[in-house]
Amino acid sequence: MKIIDLEAHFYTHEYIEYLCNRKEFPREERGEDGIKLWYTENFWAPRSYDLEERLLELGEARIKELDADGIDMQVISLTNPNVQLFEEKEGVHWAKRVNDELSTVIGKYPDRYIGLATVAPQNPQEAAKEIERAIEELGLKGIVVQSHAQNEYLDDKKYWPLFEKAEALDVPIYLHPIAPSTSILEPYAKYGFPLAGPILGFAADVSLHVMRLIYSGLFDQYPNLKIILGHLGEGLPYWFPRLDFYWHKKWVGKGPGIKRKPSDYLKTNFVITTSGIFFQPAFLCAYLAMGADKIAFAVDYPYEENTEALAFMKEAPICDEDKEKIYHLNAERIFKL
Repeated sequence: MKIIDLEAHFYTHEYIEYLCNRKEFPREERGEDGIKLWYTENFWAPRSYDLEERLLELGEARIKELDADGIDMQVISLTNPNVQLFEEKEGVHWAKRVNDELSTVIGKYPDRYIGLATVAPQNPQEAAKEIERAIEELGLKGIVVQSHAQNEYLDDKKYWPLFEKAEALDVPIYLHPIAPSTSILEPYAKYGFPLAGPILGFAADVSLHVMRLIYSGLFDQYPNLKIILGHLGEGLPYWFPRLDFYWHKKWVGKGPGIKRKPSDYLKTNFVITTSGIFFQPAFLCAYLAMGADKIAFAVDYPYEENTEALAFMKEAPICDEDKEKIYHLNAERIFKL
């Protein structure tokens, strides 16, 4: 059975060099014991040199690993910290540089990689232009957005040109986690990245962002917009009854002025992936809530291992027809392969 990994990541040598030379945040600091990715003066995330080397490898070594594990294609996107944390001009510049290099890689391995374009929402008009260039000229198949842009969420209408362009081109946006915005980072600070990262902060930030997008009326304005969420939907399928609270409980008063229940938008405008959560009870909750047509296989490579993700999916107690949708058919539909 064909297998497409819908979430894998990369770096470029030029981009890392820039992170290492930055004086402002975010920046990369290299030491004897490993790498620190500084987001603020009090908050940093750890990274090993081995992991960074795997992020940089987009040639034969990664292809060999995919072959050994039986994965046919990877959907690849720039890893954290993304250009959304830079000043406006820097973000626009580096989005273009990264997309150019990604396009070159795709050109070398068109049957093995699908590219997601990096954009800098700090300048919405330029971001919309870069989406069009990346899709129409560079051959990329979608966009990756790291939850917030310089601490702002994209429900603000000034950012909607991005979504308008994505809908017009019929390409998906992968809404990927990053450390929570500084406005809500303080409660995590005592425990640092072990709390603010994948443990809790990533999912909390993205799920908050998703609800803000829904409440803003974005999907009423752009009903064909497609958003991808990793990590089994960042916990949102578990919360469906609570997300729809205002629509079920007459005594709480009027809810947000949107046309449908939040869960309806999640079921129609979103696809979720299995990246990074290889836990059958969580998968079954998402599967029952969303349905097999709205779930795609993903690893979160190289932060997670292909072998673990594949073993998890193999053991999932669902029919082979639905497994085929999750392994590759849904991805082929989303990216029009």
